[in-house]
Amino acid sequence: MATDSSEGEEEAKLTGGNKVLMVDDNDLRELGKKAAWTVSSCKPGNGVSSLRDDNLDTYWQSDGAQPHLVNVQFQKKVKLQLVVLYVDFKLDESYTPCKISIRAGDGFHNLKEIKAVELDKPTGWVTICLSGNDPRNPIPHQAFQFTSMEFITYASVR
Repeated sequence: MATDSSEGEEEAKLTGGNKVLMVDDNDLRELGKKAAWTVSSCKPGNGVSSLRDDNLDTYWQSDGAQPHLVNVQFQKKVKLQLVVLYVDFKLDESYTPCKISIRAGDGFHNLKEIKAVELDKPTGWVTICLSGNDPRNPIPHQAFQFTSMEFITYASVR
């Protein structure tokens, strides 16, 4: 279970729990392949390639002090409507993110938080809507436009 918030938006509940990623909108495309990805730290063999390889058995594992960062840099301005993450508290326990902050801007020098999400023992795909509306809704909506994005994750420490 997750809750999210953004500027001027009421807190809402997000759900996860499915091992298969389902996106119902044919107009949505995966744009992560068009970006350069970096992470603040990683254990050997658990870096960006493990984060992006479409294999649920591999994963990014940070190695260092919190917060842990994933940086995404696009060559030109993009409109993103969704960020979708796979997390599994049952496997990761205290390493699973409990808070995710998404920041965006024209470069890493001017990033501003556009969404903060708190996760409570999540398992499965978690969808974070960046437009303020569900993108599967036929009503037009405005998505954030940016060239740089940063995910900041905080894990619970036990």
